[in-house]
Amino acid sequence: MLEESHRRKWPLHTRILVGLVVGAATGGALNAWLGDGAGPLQWFTNQITEPIGQLFLRLLLMLVVPLVFTSLTLGVAGIGDIRRLGRVGLKCLGYTLAVSAISVGIGLGLSNAIRPGERVSPEVSRRLQERYGTEAQAKVATVKTAADSSEAPLMTAVRMITPTNVVRSVSLDPPDMLGLMFFSLFFGVTLTLIGDKATPVLAFLEGVCGAVSKGIGLVMHLAPYAVCALLFTMTSRFGFGMLVSLGWFVATVLAGLAIHLFVVYSVSLAVLSRISPLEFFRRVKTVMITAFSTSSSNATLPTALRESERQLGVPRDINSFVLTVGATANQNGTALFEGVTVLFLAQVAGVHLTVAQQLMVLYMAILGGIGTAGVPAASIPFIVVVLSTVGVNPALIAIVIGVDRILDMCRTVVNVIGDLTCATYVARSEGAELMPTTVPAEE
Repeated sequence: MLEESHRRKWPLHTRILVGLVVGAATGGALNAWLGDGAGPLQWFTNQITEPIGQLFLRLLLMLVVPLVFTSLTLGVAGIGDIRRLGRVGLKCLGYTLAVSAISVGIGLGLSNAIRPGERVSPEVSRRLQERYGTEAQAKVATVKTAADSSEAPLMTAVRMITPTNVVRSVSLDPPDMLGLMFFSLFFGVTLTLIGDKATPVLAFLEGVCGAVSKGIGLVMHLAPYAVCALLFTMTSRFGFGMLVSLGWFVATVLAGLAIHLFVVYSVSLAVLSRISPLEFFRRVKTVMITAFSTSSSNATLPTALRESERQLGVPRDINSFVLTVGATANQNGTALFEGVTVLFLAQVAGVHLTVAQQLMVLYMAILGGIGTAGVPAASIPFIVVVLSTVGVNPALIAIVIGVDRILDMCRTVVNVIGDLTCATYVARSEGAELMPTTVPAEE
């Protein structure tokens, strides 16, 4: 009873922030007082805090494969309504892929321009690279030698993306997420094509997806203690210097989200939907507030459905299809955040990602935006696997978990507004009249 009362008084995001502050402050203070090479501090870090943090990361990794497979498959199968709505489904899919690619491109561009992960002292950077960079570069070298250097680039891409044995792909450490994603997309399409015969399979996958999402929720209850342990481990080894770049990371993400929200969406509204961006944002302010406060596209869905029809004039059939699918499949803010986070942590670890690797991150972030559940913190497990895929130690995720809540609130606004802009584009292309001069009375 006491624990339940404590949880109601201290929400999860608050407890994670407290864990971040306590772990970072304690570890940094002991580092300054004893020195990072102190025997007792080193023993405590190696034997206690690091194993606790690794347990949390491994639990997340354990759930990623079934989460990505079921989420992506169900997302594509959900566009199975494409057979009923025809052009609507294709327009929705095309818009989602194009705008998600733009969002990740903005994130990668800002990350390469600002380089937030490199804004630490040379000494801290050197020690971070010694600990995390060597291991990561070894992983990258392993990936590079897997393909013949004389092989044509297109053939290399085919080998990387298309698995011959999907079971073997997911049994690797780290799992081959590119192959798994391709298989999930293909499997979702085949389920769409067999119609009603797919109903039992979809019901099973929905059950698995629900169970995995519940599992992630349970694991996230360990996050306050794990974040405390992970940040203690890092600051006790590297001091406070590494946290300087965290502020630059937050600024980079917020700048990218702002550009996408107010520039990209405004252009889309003016050119594709042919409506006033200022009037659009004025009419959907309730949806934006709901998205910001709940950090959940799914929790915002009822409000979005209501306001889209009443305030924007989107027909109910288009409205329900686009927004329902979009709550899972059209998450531009999440895709941008994932791209920035991967590059930021690669820079922190001193891992140079080539143009080809950054394009891989773009591809995975787009699909990650489609396959990430519309609930708070759902992108964290996916980012952990992308980090492993590109050769960055996933333990570095601890740096950003503590500030994830505020960024989650902001990117959820971008996700939900992206769904609404998509709905207005599809509705306009189908001949609907948008932005009614009088708002219908509430039923």
